Amino acid sequence: MLTSLDKMSTLPNKTLETFPNPQSARDYHIHMEIPEFTCLCPKTGQPDFATLILDYIADEKCVELKSLKLYMWSFREEGHFHEDVTNRILDDLVNATQPRFMRLTAKFYVRGGIFTNVVAEHRKAGWQPAPFVELSRFDTQSNTR
Repeated sequence: MLTSLDKMSTLPNKTLETFPNPQSARDYHIHMEIPEFTCLCPKTGQPDFATLILDYIADEKCVELKSLKLYMWSFREEGHFHEDVTNRILDDLVNATQPRFMRLTAKFYVRGGIFTNVVAEHRKAGWQPAPFVELSRFDTQSNTR
């Protein structure tokens, strides 16, 4: 007897699935942390480990999480320089979702005594973020701000 788990692919895959943005009229921030990213050093073949931080403002489409997980997993046996893989992932995500804004931060763990952080961004032509609103903190002890 097949269960729903038997029908679900759990193999690495370069396909990024999307779904319609449920609030496309509004700019809202989507934040994801991917703490188990791995690829191989193209020089030594040794594994490189990173935490990827994805921040984006969707337009019409959002990235589906399971496909994102399988996509990230697909780099595990591939050799990439940190700068290359960060920009490639951003390009693939932008192509799949066409966001208003997207930033990918890749924080690679120490290798040879050096931590590497790579930050790549995309902005849709003509898109401008709404002004940032700073809310004051209300002090509940003294009822003052």
